[in-house]
Amino acid sequence: MTSVDTLFRPFKHGKLSLENRIVMAPMTRSHSPNQVPGQDVADYYRRRAEAEVGLIITEGTTVDHPVASFDTNVPAFHGEAALAGWANVVEEVHRVGGKIVPQLWHVGMARKPGSGPHPDLPSAGPSGLIKPGKQVAEPMSEQDVTDVIEAFAKGAAAAKSIGMDGIEIHGAHGYLVDQFFWGGTNERSDAWGGNQVQRARFAEEIVKACRAATDPDFPIILRFSQWKQQDYDVRLAPTEAELEAFLAPLTDAGVDIFHCSTRRFWEPEFDGSTMNLAGWTKKMTGKPTISVGSVSLNQEFLATFAGQDASNDADHMEDLLERMEADEFDLIAVGRALISDHEWAKKIHEGRFNDLNEFSKEALATYY
Repeated sequence: MTSVDTLFRPFKHGKLSLENRIVMAPMTRSHSPNQVPGQDVADYYRRRAEAEVGLIITEGTTVDHPVASFDTNVPAFHGEAALAGWANVVEEVHRVGGKIVPQLWHVGMARKPGSGPHPDLPSAGPSGLIKPGKQVAEPMSEQDVTDVIEAFAKGAAAAKSIGMDGIEIHGAHGYLVDQFFWGGTNERSDAWGGNQVQRARFAEEIVKACRAATDPDFPIILRFSQWKQQDYDVRLAPTEAELEAFLAPLTDAGVDIFHCSTRRFWEPEFDGSTMNLAGWTKKMTGKPTISVGSVSLNQEFLATFAGQDASNDADHMEDLLERMEADEFDLIAVGRALISDHEWAKKIHEGRFNDLNEFSKEALATYY
């Protein structure tokens, strides 16, 4: 296997300095009763940090908007109790030399009516569409849009105040920010809708508001995806030109790092090149990128969630190392493999690939 040293090079961009290139991907675990992360959450993240994960991106943590969440066990990033819980998480991670950012999240129309902390309220989305052709709520008003932008900014300010090392804005997978991106769920004819570039304005304003609420050097990561949970085959930008046009205003708005979510990191994004989405995004924006998708495993997440076990795959690890050696992207996010084996990064560093725990659906029932 190609040397793993490429994974353990330091990374620095602005105020974000990391010991290596390994990122813990954000993964919903629903272990925060009443939206408050407890000591078990702090222990969970600390274990990965002390086992050589360079940067932890927390599970999605919801912003201060009444219908941002669909589960009272998903942590919030607002309110005295929840923020005190997150401050403890930061302290635990920093104590062992780790770095951590919260993923700020609004689930939008993915929230089923009657769920979450305020079950009596309707869900929020740009056009009230859960998927193309299926409207289940009224479109967000101008005031709703303003309130959500302010909620993200409030979350960013809170992250800075409790010592987080930056933030990630969840703009992927068919949740609220992505619902504005996607023409299939954004049919607005006002300033928040229109063509592909115009539909990105909501995210631009969130980025600008988060920047204004923090400082010029506070790291802002934006996660985006081509695919949606409503349609795994859909693409925001089917061509290179469309992707470049989509990314340009987000870059100008102040995104520091793009987290490019794919289901399999080794798949090329466009014909004629082996580069994946993170590679193209880095090339087009000049910004650092995070790649992700079934790292070290031979099954993507849908198959394993359906009950198929995922075995460790040395060929895919070889591909990853070669891409990182070539600087196709800057950081690699590891998801399910870090659920089943909190020492994944340490074992990789020590060349103990054969000692990695296998991932199975049963691993999702554990929280360690």
